[in-house]
Amino acid sequence: KARMLKKIQICVCFFFVSGILYEISLLSGCFFSYIPMSKHFLTPEQVLNLGKSIIFLETTERLEPTPLVSCSVESAARIYQDRPIILFMKGLTNDTALDMNSSYAAFSLLSSMKNVFIFPLQMETVFQETPLLQWYNEVVPEQEKNWIHVSSDASRLALIWKYGGIYMDTDVISIRPIPEESFLAAQKSQFSSNGIFGFPAHHKFIWDCMENFVLKYNGNLWGNQGPFLMTRMLKTICNLTDFEGTEDHSCQNISFLNPQRFYPIPYPAWSRYYKVWDKSPNFNHSYALHLWNFMNHNRKAVVAGSNTLAENLYKAYCPTTYEDLIQNAEPRDFT
Repeated sequence: KARMLKKIQICVCFFFVSGILYEISLLSGCFFSYIPMSKHFLTPEQVLNLGKSIIFLETTERLEPTPLVSCSVESAARIYQDRPIILFMKGLTNDTALDMNSSYAAFSLLSSMKNVFIFPLQMETVFQETPLLQWYNEVVPEQEKNWIHVSSDASRLALIWKYGGIYMDTDVISIRPIPEESFLAAQKSQFSSNGIFGFPAHHKFIWDCMENFVLKYNGNLWGNQGPFLMTRMLKTICNLTDFEGTEDHSCQNISFLNPQRFYPIPYPAWSRYYKVWDKSPNFNHSYALHLWNFMNHNRKAVVAGSNTLAENLYKAYCPTTYEDLIQNAEPRDFT
């Protein structure tokens, strides 16, 4: 009896310790290696609380991620393998989540990646306990000229303030890790983008941005709640000067990163991503590349065999997207 009791005690201790180790794994990078299937049972808060998430937003009702969205998320998942990559989709609900794997190729592709999570974007929940909640309760989306962009501008601020991490637009291809924790991305000298930025949770700068978002709200002026907001708030604490070479600027522990880091091809030249280059650039000074999808009114796309710069970027940084969504697509005339 004594031996049997001892064996039982050992077994109980074993399972107890195993349970503790399991819980610890949920809070570390080990999570992605040990229980990739269990991610489907986690809530957005549980994943965001793991820390240092890379956050993407889709604020249209679109349910099928485009190849560019898929490439952006996949490239981040490959570059940041120890961090959660989260795609929030406004058109997705808890009822449709389980059906998406079989319905859409890109959704299934991204869901199969061990550190990628796709959740519904529930704005009222996101804006809780932020200055944006009152604005959200009073605004009428149907009367807003730029609601898709404005709601995205607001959501990214609230999510980064609450949980910290890095926000990226869904037309950003990651090519190497960003070494900064608190940063803004210069689109050009003395002008900040809001398409990529990162801060720890509860950073005062982001809180001040949310307050100014509400105070200076003008939904009819494109970018007023986005890059213009970031720029005017940065100017209140920093004396912005022009960049020289590939240097970065720093002010009050916030890094203002050189345009070469994310915008080596400026927006007036955005179509160069969809052209054939005699010699492809190496982008040695860049962490990621913004492909300016907002400028792409003619909906230029990556086509297999076109040898454009964008196609070569897909091959290098989102090969699964390239193979599954580009090579298997219907043949097109890409002359």
